[in-house]
Amino acid sequence: MISNPKKRKKFLLELAHFKALDPRYCAAVPKSEHSPEQIAAFLNRKGAPQSCWVTSEDYRLDGKEMPLLEALKRVVGYQMGTFLSCVPGKLAYFEDEEDRWILERRQLRTG
Repeated sequence: MISNPKKRKKFLLELAHFKALDPRYCAAVPKSEHSPEQIAAFLNRKGAPQSCWVTSEDYRLDGKEMPLLEALKRVVGYQMGTFLSCVPGKLAYFEDEEDRWILERRQLRTG
């Protein structure tokens, strides 16, 4: 969907009030850990590399690979709907006008 330019534009406009996150994979960022440095450290402990891919309603950031801490400094607190993909399909950060989330898809244990 987001590779189609028309659909991507619509998707990006919806990010400010995005409500389609799967709650099974969402953890709110603790209120005491809302600085970019704290969030980066938390994501690094979860396996995030030093760079991330940005999908954002902020056109200056959207579609770019950036150092994780730099991206967080440009996103945290600005209330612009933004995903920072750290480990594709497994670990990300999301912020919109209301909340900040760590998105993590953990491996299910078998047997």
